[in-house]
Amino acid sequence: MGLELPGALRAALERELEGVSRRGLAERAARTSAAYRSGQGSAGVVRGLEDALAYALARLPATYAACATVLGEAARMAPGFAPKSVLDAGSGPAAASWAALEAWPGISGVTWLDESPPFLDLAGRLADGAPAPIRGSDRRRADLTAPGAGWPHADLVVASYALAEIAPARQADVVRSLWDACDGVLALVEPGTPAGFTRLLAARQALIAAGADVLAPCPHARDCPLAAPDWCHFSVRLPRSRDHRLAKGAEAPFEDEKFAYLVAARPGLAPAARSPRVLSHPRAGKPGIDLKLCGPEGLQARHVPRRDKPGHAAARRLGWGDVFEG
Repeated sequence: MGLELPGALRAALERELEGVSRRGLAERAARTSAAYRSGQGSAGVVRGLEDALAYALARLPATYAACATVLGEAARMAPGFAPKSVLDAGSGPAAASWAALEAWPGISGVTWLDESPPFLDLAGRLADGAPAPIRGSDRRRADLTAPGAGWPHADLVVASYALAEIAPARQADVVRSLWDACDGVLALVEPGTPAGFTRLLAARQALIAAGADVLAPCPHARDCPLAAPDWCHFSVRLPRSRDHRLAKGAEAPFEDEKFAYLVAARPGLAPAARSPRVLSHPRAGKPGIDLKLCGPEGLQARHVPRRDKPGHAAARRLGWGDVFEG
């Protein structure tokens, strides 16, 4: 069911949990989540390795699932893209780096940027047994809002759940710095909330102005056709382990992570053709299937009648976030 952590990462996390009070971690995870929701950043929330471990237990599976979904879509949209280097900005426990290695096994170099020593420490401990690029990653303590910090260039630059921790007045500068460091594809992942979408919408405008080619989820470079209270976001289902359920105070064996994202590329890296994307769960009824799409010409409502057997069969396989080729 859903996207699970890679075996080596799951085993490393279990090793870190050996002998650690699950109740204590659950309490730390609850305090950490409340602090993040109140607007505090990692520097004020994750003060030591136990805080970082509690965060990883509660959030690493969902963050990995969202990143794996986004980077898998980037690989699909740019089939000729074969990155050798990754810059994981605001890396935290480095979920995005693990997801990048799953999408592109040919990656040979990984750099982590994070302001939090406990996160960098935990990410390094979780790298024991990881593929060589992660195990040998270049780990740098860095403030993403500090311009001219000498970030290395990379074929793939990823910032997952990072813009949310940056003051709104500084976000545009950070996006420009990320784009300056990118030689190929830039992927931004944020919570699937109206605020997360607003941050990505501003990043999208800045990147298009800088000459970027938007690959996903948008099938066009025109103004976003969505208007409040609607917003562009997606969902991925992931399984919960017993420890994960305890950390979240949840009973369900699965979790639906809502996320928003943007994938941009240097011009000419991917084919120009774009297909409409499904913006919500398809609605199936006796007459057929109704789809809400964002296409090259803007928002579309598409009905695929049951009598169109090939089209209906294809539409039945579509999910929220998929592209519509009909």
